[in-house]
Amino acid sequence: MAGARRMRPWAVPWMMLGLLCLPPCARAQTKIPLETVKSWADAFGGELYSIVTKYSGSLLLQKKYKDVEPTLKIKEVDGLELVKKFSEQMESMLRRKVEAVERLVEAAEDADLNHEYNSSLEFDYYNSLLINEKDENDNYVELGDEFILEPNEHFNNLLVNTTYSDIQLPTNVYNKDPAILNGVYMSEALNPVFVDNFERDPTLTWQYFGSSTGFFRLYPGIKWLPDENGVISFDCRNRGWYIQAATSPKDIVIIVDVSGSMKGLRMTIAKHTIITILDTLGENDFVNIIAYNDYVHFIEPCFKGILVQADRDNREHFKQLVDELQAKGVGTVSKALTESFKILREFRDAGQGGLCNQAIMLITDGAVEDYEAVFEKYNWPDRKVRVFTYLIGREVTFAPNVKWIACNNKGYYTQISTLADVQENVMEYLHVLSRPMVINHDHDIIWTEAYMDSALFASQAQSLLLMTTVAMPVFSKKNETRSHGILLGVVGSDVPLRELLKLAPRYKLGVHGYAFLNTNNGYILSHPDLRPLYKEGKKLKPKPNYNSVDLSEVEWEDQDEILRSAMINGETGYLSMDVKVPVDKGKRVLFLTNDYFFTDISGTPFSLGVVLSRGHGEYILLGNTSVEEGLHDLLQPDLSLANEWIYCITDIDPDHRKLSQLEAVIRFLTGEEPDLECDEELVQEVLFDAVVTAPMEAYWTTLALNMSLDTEAGIEMAFLGTRAGLMRSALYVGSEKISNKKFLTQKDKESIFTMDHFPLWYRRAAEHPPGSFIYSIVSEDDSEGGGLPKVVTVSTAVSVSVDGKMGIAAAVGVQIKLDLLQRKFWMAMQQPNDTDCSGVDGACPLSCQDDILNCFLIDNNGFILVSKVPEETGKFFGAVDGSVMTQLLNMGMFRRVTMYDYQAMCKVPYHHHSGAQPLLSPIYAFVAAVKWLISDFLIFLLEFNMSSFWHSDNLADAKAVFHHSHKHKKHDTLQPCDTEYPVFVYEPAIKETNGLISCGDCQKMFVAQQIISSNLLLLVTDTVCDCSVFPPVRMDAKEVKYNASVKCERMRSQKLRRRPDSCHAFHPEENAQDCGGTAGISVCPALLLLPLVLLLR
Repeated sequence: MAGARRMRPWAVPWMMLGLLCLPPCARAQTKIPLETVKSWADAFGGELYSIVTKYSGSLLLQKKYKDVEPTLKIKEVDGLELVKKFSEQMESMLRRKVEAVERLVEAAEDADLNHEYNSSLEFDYYNSLLINEKDENDNYVELGDEFILEPNEHFNNLLVNTTYSDIQLPTNVYNKDPAILNGVYMSEALNPVFVDNFERDPTLTWQYFGSSTGFFRLYPGIKWLPDENGVISFDCRNRGWYIQAATSPKDIVIIVDVSGSMKGLRMTIAKHTIITILDTLGENDFVNIIAYNDYVHFIEPCFKGILVQADRDNREHFKQLVDELQAKGVGTVSKALTESFKILREFRDAGQGGLCNQAIMLITDGAVEDYEAVFEKYNWPDRKVRVFTYLIGREVTFAPNVKWIACNNKGYYTQISTLADVQENVMEYLHVLSRPMVINHDHDIIWTEAYMDSALFASQAQSLLLMTTVAMPVFSKKNETRSHGILLGVVGSDVPLRELLKLAPRYKLGVHGYAFLNTNNGYILSHPDLRPLYKEGKKLKPKPNYNSVDLSEVEWEDQDEILRSAMINGETGYLSMDVKVPVDKGKRVLFLTNDYFFTDISGTPFSLGVVLSRGHGEYILLGNTSVEEGLHDLLQPDLSLANEWIYCITDIDPDHRKLSQLEAVIRFLTGEEPDLECDEELVQEVLFDAVVTAPMEAYWTTLALNMSLDTEAGIEMAFLGTRAGLMRSALYVGSEKISNKKFLTQKDKESIFTMDHFPLWYRRAAEHPPGSFIYSIVSEDDSEGGGLPKVVTVSTAVSVSVDGKMGIAAAVGVQIKLDLLQRKFWMAMQQPNDTDCSGVDGACPLSCQDDILNCFLIDNNGFILVSKVPEETGKFFGAVDGSVMTQLLNMGMFRRVTMYDYQAMCKVPYHHHSGAQPLLSPIYAFVAAVKWLISDFLIFLLEFNMSSFWHSDNLADAKAVFHHSHKHKKHDTLQPCDTEYPVFVYEPAIKETNGLISCGDCQKMFVAQQIISSNLLLLVTDTVCDCSVFPPVRMDAKEVKYNASVKCERMRSQKLRRRPDSCHAFHPEENAQDCGGTAGISVCPALLLLPLVLLLR
């Protein structure tokens, strides 16, 4: 990895010589005197320094911290001890969640044991869709009694009922089916346990029971709203937590018949069946899909002969390929079965894949024989591979053969005649795979990958929080059904990952430090650089691959994957890496040496990493002050604390939830709330910082009262932040006149202390020499309202030294209007007309207002703060003047740093059919119009409310499928991709440079001069010589395109992963003869129209 390279001292003169030795015909148009530019830069720099030190109070704050240095201690953090301590606390917290789930499992199994199935049971329950609904006579509808709902801060301010749970059912499950009524009645026993769990552990969030029959009991109870199509598609049995708890890891080969007889509706049902099977797979499973007709082919040729991890990326890739399948030819299933058995055996023998369950899913409209020879050769007598068969269509001629295949290979047979039947029939295979675990009564605890269950509360404005779920299976304990291995369902509880990371407090991790979590598969659970959302229009949406972002894609400097391998293997240790940290939305970069400390979290598949930046990042400052003195200074009105940090625990006791962190600390210190639990070390740091920074309030107030609006107009605000998350600020103008009202508020997260990071102005100042100021301008695309930037944020770090250790105690700054900076700049950049020009080599007197000159003020990343052209403010200088930027790069004053983004979203152009074809023939246009009318009429029939004629449940899935398929996307879509982009960084060792650029028949001169005590540069160029032949230097991100072979290699590669500990593949008491039969399916006339609709569409 390339680090920062300092230019050799002899390199610049040689470059300069090369630039100056140009053909005599190319003449410099304007000679800019170097000493003039230097005097401008020094004068401007001196005035700026005087303004920002005065109004920020940085010198006073530095003095105050210097005064207390004798009483300060600087403690070096032991990263390994820290990560172990955090891990133990996290393990303890997660153990409490497991205990809550175990109590629910016990209650559910006992309730089932004591419940006698009653086929004529009548029972009213709270249906989450119908609660509080009334009919036209103002009476509550059936299953929709009054259900009190109140907003609750602990549950994202959703309307909930914390005394009772309620029941959700997907649209395609009948809410008064006897199996549903019996299950709901039995599971009423969970209500008191839900409430008791929540009282024992108030940090618990959602608790639930997902039944194998399809109902979902959720605590606390909520009102469930259908989607925009009036459908409730959420089925708990489809969720990752249910599937992982119900089955062990599985290797699956899906075989689909694509012979000519599968055309039309059969092909549609087959595709939907494959997609539904794919949706039951997770990151611990492996899969491949084979299509067969006259010959066998892998639908992804790149995956020939292997199984691939069923992560989200691969599942979505398979779905796209399945959608393109076409039926033709004659089906020969024996070759496809043979190929499948070979792959599964090879993977099993090589110790690859899930190393647990193996299964083949055969999807066909008929089998002309039973293929006994294939099974004898590859699967009997051990029957290590189960075979599940799905007979597509109403034809029953070949049903006995298809059923025989399943029953003789420990599988299950179903017949699927309509789209509405797919979900229920696919679910049967999960029940078969769960049998060994159920018979053995093995209650495995599973933890899911990170996910946002936006489907769960799709219409209830649930904030998209990343969470993990702890889940356990619930079994029937009845002896008479033991061999059937009946899975009653799965119990689960959500754990927001932010709650887990609260146990790794920010103040212990320093300015740039952070904690992160990853899974046994190497995927990120939580990381400050994980960006799970993207913007589509004005809406934030989860990225398609948000929960399968690999650790190596976030910590991409770990190119040999040493960190990744150690963490996946659950090791405890540490390593050090030089890293390039992107900040300010990737426009800037910090160069840090980070120490990574890691360990596993016992009892989970997770590992924890803690990162501390070398140097000041590994020190904690410990000051001493009395509570009385500190409390007095904490009560000052200009002071606030980082509200996302945990000074005191306020989210458990309902009486404490309304307290801000500052209010909680004050009540704790005054003894008003003796039962408040607070972090005493952090509170002590805050008290110390409050005392040291207290004089700033009086200093700023005095300045504000004595300000001259004429000479000092444009200075708007002073602010400071300390390592303990304490902030102070003072306004120099009325609040209504503040240009950037979002600054230091929740609307501008980059400017405040959050759980994930220190403020950007603090982080950048910490990596700049103390006493020198960082000037930051909001770039053009980030400024408020999308207009030109209006303000500049200026900040500097305040350091302390004890026993040779230097720590950063605070950062302090001022926000000024950009036009103040511009006024001071233009005033400094001119020579009066009576200037003594004797001895000046070049134009004199000189002014930046002259037409022959362009003058720019740019920062250390090349962004323009001042230019003659106001529209250039906030832009990257290279985009404005490619010739000068190219020379600055060549001379080493700036360097290009290549960065990578493995979480990017790239545009995929929308391809539509040519509009020219209808114009060629009026007949074609007429036929197309007729087809459109007929097909839309049929869609209308499908969507028409026909509940009085047929049961509407059978239509739900078909309707959802059509709504999904026929939303035409007219805009470019975004999809995950990898990008690389440049960031440009000033090399501060080069304080000044100048040169001539040959542009055809003229030369362009430029002079660059560092502005003292800042991250700014003055650039003066001549305007007479046209250098537009040089292309602009841009910062645009470019998609990293992989050629077919590299792409295939990346897709095939099996990264290191740690398998789950338990496996339940077979049990000798298993009843293998319970292997399915013809499903009784009611005919839905509307669905008979589907083939015609599909052909027309």
